[in-house]
Amino acid sequence: MPRAGHRQSTIRVGRVDLQLRRRCTAAGAAALTVALALGLRSATDGVFAKAAGDALYTVLLHALLVLAAPRLRPATAAGAALALSWAVEFFQLTPVPAHLAQHSTAARLILGSTFNIPDLAWYVAGAALSLMVHLGLTARRRPARA
Repeated sequence: MPRAGHRQSTIRVGRVDLQLRRRCTAAGAAALTVALALGLRSATDGVFAKAAGDALYTVLLHALLVLAAPRLRPATAAGAALALSWAVEFFQLTPVPAHLAQHSTAARLILGSTFNIPDLAWYVAGAALSLMVHLGLTARRRPARA
C-alpha cells in the first residue's frame, strides 16, 4: 500500500512533466515563429511583411512568456504579450530605441526605432492568434469529460 507522501511525489512529478512539456511546446512555438518571420521577411516585403512581422512579434513574446512561466493561462500570456508589445511601441516615442538601433542590430530587431500607430492593431492581431493557438493546445491536453 503506497504511503501518502509517495502519492504526493507522484503528483508532483506529473506537474513537473506537464511544465516541461509546456516549456518544450513554447520553445518549439518560439523557434517556429522566428523561422516564419524570417521566411516572410525574405519572401515578401512592403505592408504585408511589416504587418505580419508586428503580429509575429507579439506571438513570439507570448511563446517566450510561456517558456519562462509555463503555468500562465492562455489569456494572461496573450494579455502580457500584448502589453509588452505596446510598451515597446510607446517606448519608441522616446529617442532611446532609435539611438540604440543605430548601434545594434539586436536592439533594432527587439525595440524597433520609430513609433507607428497601426502597429498597435497588428499586435492585437498577434495576441489574438497566439491566444487561439494556446487555447487549442490547452484543449487538446485536457482529457474529455464523460
